[in-house]
Amino acid sequence: MKPLTEQEIRAAFVNCTKGEAKRLFVPRDLADRPWDDLDFLGWRDPQAPDRAYLVTAGDAGARGVVLRSSGAASWQTRRSMCSMCLTVHTGGVSLMVAPKAGRAGQQGNSVGAYMCSDLACSLYVRGKKDADVGARLPESLTPAEKILRTVANVDAFLAKVTA
Repeated sequence: MKPLTEQEIRAAFVNCTKGEAKRLFVPRDLADRPWDDLDFLGWRDPQAPDRAYLVTAGDAGARGVVLRSSGAASWQTRRSMCSMCLTVHTGGVSLMVAPKAGRAGQQGNSVGAYMCSDLACSLYVRGKKDADVGARLPESLTPAEKILRTVANVDAFLAKVTA
């Protein structure tokens, strides 16, 4: 992924108003992020733990979505699988819900998916971050194919948000 500036990130959001995008929390350590290992930029808001953000940078430019997640509950201590990168976590997967873009979102429609709570799917797929013993199930896919699958899953989620 190519490095993004704060301005590019704020302009990328498709499911919130420009005013909301202007006020949302953007990490201050953008220069220190492992951009070469990221398929998307994902982060949680430290002041609002139930809010998260996901931004991709493709040929058509950057696209970002605001996400909400449920609070910690007893079910989150069970083993769950991220639907983006297919990493299994014990308590590290959250249901992330994004309001749909445009009129549908204004009417309250949303799209949800189970994702790594820390939104570090790119690092898990590349083996740069370890989730747990048994977090990566044995597969016959190459690392490059796993990365492509993760990118396709994220793009499919974003397509549902913008549909």
